[in-house]
Amino acid sequence: MAYLRKEKETVEIDYSLNKVWIAIQKVLANLDWNTEQIDETAHHLKAKTKAGPMSWSSVLLIDAAPVHENTTRVSVAVETPSTTITAIVDFAKGKRRMNLFLMELGKQLAR
Repeated sequence: MAYLRKEKETVEIDYSLNKVWIAIQKVLANLDWNTEQIDETAHHLKAKTKAGPMSWSSVLLIDAAPVHENTTRVSVAVETPSTTITAIVDFAKGKRRMNLFLMELGKQLAR
């Protein structure tokens, strides 16, 4: 029986929306995750991670919105399909992928 594991996190980053949006796309390219949909106007994208030998790929839904001129809110939602068998091996894979994305985003912005 398959189901979706969902994780979500929202962070505020002290950089402009434009800089964050460019960095988000660079992070996905650096991680070799595929951008499946992108809306440049709404600053929304859908990306897919690579599947592993014992795990499914995850879908990331990323939204960026300005809070102030130099502050941006980034929301990341991760959906990972799982089954009873893969849940044991794949436990919290979506959360780890979301944390990896946010960590890499921080590094990209610090450059």
